[in-house]
Amino acid sequence: MTETKTSENRPSETHTGVIGRPIDRIDGPLKVTGGATYAYENALEGAAYGYILGAAVAKGRIAEIDTAEAERAPAVLLVMTHRNAPAQPDFGPAVTPTVPEVFTRARPALNSERVRYYDEPVALVVAETFEAARAAAGFIKVRYDEEPGLYDLPGHMADAYAPKRTNAGFETDSMIGDFESAFAAAPVKIDATYRTPFEHHNPMEPHATLAAWSGNELTIHTSAQTLANFRAGIASTLRIPPERVRIVSPFIGGGFGSKLIAHSDTILAALAAQVLQRPVKIALTRQQMFANAGHRAEMIQQVRFGADADGRLTGIAHDVWSAASSFEEYCEQTAVFARSLYVAPNRVTRHRLVPLDINRGEWMRSPGEAPGMLAFECAMDELADRLGLDPIELRIRNEPAQDPERGVPFSTRNLVACMKEGARRFGWERRNPTPGRTREGRKLIGYGMAAAIRPNYIGAATAQVAVDRDARVTARLDMTDIGTGSYTILTQIAADSLGLPISSIKVELGDSRFPRTAGSGGSWGAASAGSALHNACNALKQRILKAAQSSEASPLHGASATEASFANSEVRIGQRSAGLADLIRRIAPDGFEAEGSVAAGATTESYKAYSQHSYGAHFAEVAVDCDTGEIRMRRMLAVMGAGRILNAKTARSQIIGGMTWGIGAALMEQTVLDRRYGHFVNHDLAEYHVPINGDVPEMEVVFLEEHDDKANPLGAKGLGELGVCGAGAAVANAVYNATGVRVREFPITLDKVLPALPVIAI
Repeated sequence: MTETKTSENRPSETHTGVIGRPIDRIDGPLKVTGGATYAYENALEGAAYGYILGAAVAKGRIAEIDTAEAERAPAVLLVMTHRNAPAQPDFGPAVTPTVPEVFTRARPALNSERVRYYDEPVALVVAETFEAARAAAGFIKVRYDEEPGLYDLPGHMADAYAPKRTNAGFETDSMIGDFESAFAAAPVKIDATYRTPFEHHNPMEPHATLAAWSGNELTIHTSAQTLANFRAGIASTLRIPPERVRIVSPFIGGGFGSKLIAHSDTILAALAAQVLQRPVKIALTRQQMFANAGHRAEMIQQVRFGADADGRLTGIAHDVWSAASSFEEYCEQTAVFARSLYVAPNRVTRHRLVPLDINRGEWMRSPGEAPGMLAFECAMDELADRLGLDPIELRIRNEPAQDPERGVPFSTRNLVACMKEGARRFGWERRNPTPGRTREGRKLIGYGMAAAIRPNYIGAATAQVAVDRDARVTARLDMTDIGTGSYTILTQIAADSLGLPISSIKVELGDSRFPRTAGSGGSWGAASAGSALHNACNALKQRILKAAQSSEASPLHGASATEASFANSEVRIGQRSAGLADLIRRIAPDGFEAEGSVAAGATTESYKAYSQHSYGAHFAEVAVDCDTGEIRMRRMLAVMGAGRILNAKTARSQIIGGMTWGIGAALMEQTVLDRRYGHFVNHDLAEYHVPINGDVPEMEVVFLEEHDDKANPLGAKGLGELGVCGAGAAVANAVYNATGVRVREFPITLDKVLPALPVIAI
């Protein structure tokens, strides 16, 4: 029999199918009616409540801990400290040998009298109610032998060292040509140092866990972005096989990277549930999250450009010094994007870490690119100003024909198109290149722009799909939805591939019993899980076609055309067609199942042979009060090129969220570390300022669609984190254009702008 192939092995590039349409979120009704159950909302009979007590010093040892009064408190079931916690493996070396071990290493809690950072858990109280546990924790008396610590990044630059690698496995340094000589000889130079502060994720849903044992099987209801990593990390910590750990996380109230690994709430809930032999739930308070759930590190960045008189770069250097934890290394790939953004024959990028006595930094939305582009794209604006050249024209003159450091072609690259389209839509021609010259009454008006770039990743993933006798499809993956629309996107992919309405598709996510995916993170979720599901649907179609042609009960029996299609709930082979539900009832009353997978991009030839990125251009308009220095956003525009757009509505929401993060990074967000005592001072949402409704202006998002056939079967690219890349720099450049004040220490607050504002007569 001639093999029959479907005509949908690659999704249609037209907009007539389900993919690309702005479909409302599948999980939306559940969330607005309260039907979506989050980690702490899960209810199990007999569940007890845990409350964590954190260390009152940042470095030292527990000399004495008195828990007697807490143990006698009403309704208390357990007080756990390092003296009675179940045995766990040592934490291990500060530097893990391979990238996967960063996620899967054991992360013990309460296993030592050593205090490594402020608010590190020193005790856990479990009681019949949360209030009883919290009250009893206040009765615990702890005496510390405090030790002097290091908490000052600028003051300890001499202690900086080169890590073996940066996040995601990128090389720590890169060097091409002779930058120092080129810089010395350049007619035009920029040498600027920028400082970006500690920042914290603060998803709406705090980190929370409900742990329950059944015999030697552990079930964890938690808020996790990557179930496989959580499962492996918990298993390593508890010294049990991963198969005995089940992670359930169907709904997540935001993560932004802070939920890629298990934290103390998860480990302590599992340990306490094991000791008590009853379910235990723990949630970190908002204040506890600032020390125990990761952060973006403070950084000092030196950006140097050498250029000729026409603005063509002769040298690029980006040096980064980051605060790091003394007990676990983490290095954002802050300068890596600069290796692919602009052409220059002489190039240097370097990353250095300064170990401090704080908790480790972690992945925070667009790690590396977000703080790196904030500095780098401001420096490009400084260079354009020095040259008297339009910032867009400067970038166009330095557009590379191939990846400047890898020497391979780009899979696609539409950065210039994004800038030109953005300029047209934004009215860039109205920008006065001389700062401080555009006024509306007592307001100074400024325009700014910046480029956006982010690597495109794909992670290994597998999906399972089944169709029943009524042509109802169920897809299962351990993929998660952290508020980005995974349920919706995957529903669209399955419906498009199988030619069915979305009402016929049910997507089940967030359970480690389902096939493994790369989870949500790194903007790889939709492409990775989506490609696996697409391949699973293709495998399912081949099973259906084979049975339809060979079964005598099939109305398509003996059909021999080489092309087939699934559309409008029908299967068509040549000129013959049959309804899918009727066909399955005839040939397989129990339905069909199939699996599909996709390999990690790093292992595939297309990722080795091509430089793969998503691109964009941000534009911002601000108004600055010339009397008070108050900065107000007026409007923003983002023009993005991220391959094929799978859902126009959820994609727009992702970019708007990123742009809002950019406003926060430029103007508001900063966690202040007390350099004397090592604790974050503003560890709550009252004093950690993020943009709210009144701070966010009119925002417009435009997509320049393309099909990147080198990226994945869907032709889509990473999108979620692209929106923050360069957004803050566009805001900062607009502030400069409005005022003539160049602020290099972020965020740009009133005290940094006001003293240098031009005096304008009333």
